[in-house]
Amino acid sequence: MPTREEQVERIQRIIARTIATNPAGLELLLIGGFRYRLLDGGARLSVDIDYHCETDLEKKRQEVLNLCRRTVLGEVRRQLKHEGSANVLTGAAADSPNLRGIELRFWGGGSGPAIEIPVELTRIERLDDRALRTADGILYATASDADLIESKLLAVLNRIHLEHRDLMDILLHADKLLPESPARLKEKLGNLQLSRDAISRRRKDLEEHPGYHVAVLQRIIDTQLDGPVAAQLNASGGGEAAFRQVMAAIRRNLGQ
Repeated sequence: MPTREEQVERIQRIIARTIATNPAGLELLLIGGFRYRLLDGGARLSVDIDYHCETDLEKKRQEVLNLCRRTVLGEVRRQLKHEGSANVLTGAAADSPNLRGIELRFWGGGSGPAIEIPVELTRIERLDDRALRTADGILYATASDADLIESKLLAVLNRIHLEHRDLMDILLHADKLLPESPARLKEKLGNLQLSRDAISRRRKDLEEHPGYHVAVLQRIIDTQLDGPVAAQLNASGGGEAAFRQVMAAIRRNLGQ
């Protein structure tokens, strides 16, 4: 019997493969933690699937929702014996004007509590052309490596509530940052029109409450990273070392 984590990843791959091979997937670029997991062999398990949407968010969400109901639910039932549902994502996150989401739920087949996988459509600042990558013979449209890791740095400043998974992804994929990234990020920040006060508050929170952020990063290390990677990171200082390196990357690329 596959573990719960293995079942989640199998379902994520079914969803991403289905979207990538259907017309509903046009104008969508795979981004976020699952993109790193699927296309880059990333060490962090992701519970959602994120896409950059190049067209009308609401219209594209309806197309993807219909596709999930028409195809994904049946494929998961065939492969994993799970029943499922797909519905519009509700709640606080769903109120954002730059995000439209779908929540897929699966149960049965010995999976224990229901598996919930959000599929979120959003927009990131991009300076590069879309990229094409392959995995298991499937062609996936995605953002460039630089745009993707820069979007993680911007998310640290731009999200209403800090998501520590962004910090972990910065740690794991900081090698994708470019020598030009500080200038690129300055341009992107100008496009986002973030207030100086908002940026200052987030930076102040990170600088003044390191203990809290270290503890949350440690939980991510212990629960979301592949075992050997978690062991290596813990042997090198765990959450404290992770936070120190992430803050260095933030200062280096977003200034003081």
